Amino acid sequence: MLSLLPPSLPDPNLLVGLNTNDDAGVYRLNEDTALIQTLDFFTPVVDDPYMFGQIAAANSLSDVYAMGGRPLTAMNIICFPTSKLELAVLAEILKGGADKVREAGAVLVGGHSVEDDEPKYGLAVTGIVHPDRVMANSGARPGDALVLTKPLGIGIITTAIKGGLASAEETEAVCRVMSALNRDAAEAMQEAGANGCTDVTGFGLLGHASEMARGSDVSLNLYASKVPVLEAAYGYAKMGIVPGGTRGNLKYVRRFVDFDPEIDETQQLILADAITSGGLLISLPGDKASLLTENLHRRGNTAAAVIGEVTGAGGGRITVKP
Repeated sequence: MLSLLPPSLPDPNLLVGLNTNDDAGVYRLNEDTALIQTLDFFTPVVDDPYMFGQIAAANSLSDVYAMGGRPLTAMNIICFPTSKLELAVLAEILKGGADKVREAGAVLVGGHSVEDDEPKYGLAVTGIVHPDRVMANSGARPGDALVLTKPLGIGIITTAIKGGLASAEETEAVCRVMSALNRDAAEAMQEAGANGCTDVTGFGLLGHASEMARGSDVSLNLYASKVPVLEAAYGYAKMGIVPGGTRGNLKYVRRFVDFDPEIDETQQLILADAITSGGLLISLPGDKASLLTENLHRRGNTAAAVIGEVTGAGGGRITVKP
């Protein structure tokens, strides 16, 4: 669809635009400051309106963190059926979002709402980063290690929640993951000297890793056994409780991915799972990977793990091994 649009006018200050399918746009203001701009919104993934607001806000803020930046301001994007739901529900959604923006150290400055048949919520976020420290998804280099900071399986478990199948413990666990900010991961990867980054959301790990491989003109190895996964996702995936977006992701990425014969369909679906508010996929020099994961573990992010490596220049392919 984007290929049908006219190309943007060339601008030497546009550091990250549409050409690499990155997480946000980055525009240089001066030698020391670049502006990060992004927005995201979606329908509820959980029943609790306050938690939905927190998750949607964390997801929107994540794009700024994925670029290595710090969020400054946020604006609400609201679609709401006032004839079907009480305004108290909307108030709880907005409160959840506001609390998460405050936790991020950003300022909520306004927003816009429209009447719609189904509630939708998210944020337009503005952040800043030094122009020399932008973490684009095109920055991976041969010899880099790949670190993932949150577990997969979120989309599968939220589908189970919508079907009334997930337990209270499973719901609490997945909400805790989705509502967690990627702030610590962004700070830690800058400290470790990362080369590139993307956050893992709707296109799944394989989809976003594929964008990184093609954008950086490299190839990747991923090790399925090293990828952190929410345990409940395996059982639901085997039962066929899988989002349509996850199946669509897997169908799409097969052209870029070579699966080892030992990687069964359940594992493939989890690696392609369309998730909400996932973690960061970070590419950094191999000798810095343990420094990054140890730093994140000290900060309480015990899921962070080295899951693969950048194997060479060219090709843009991914090989998934056991």
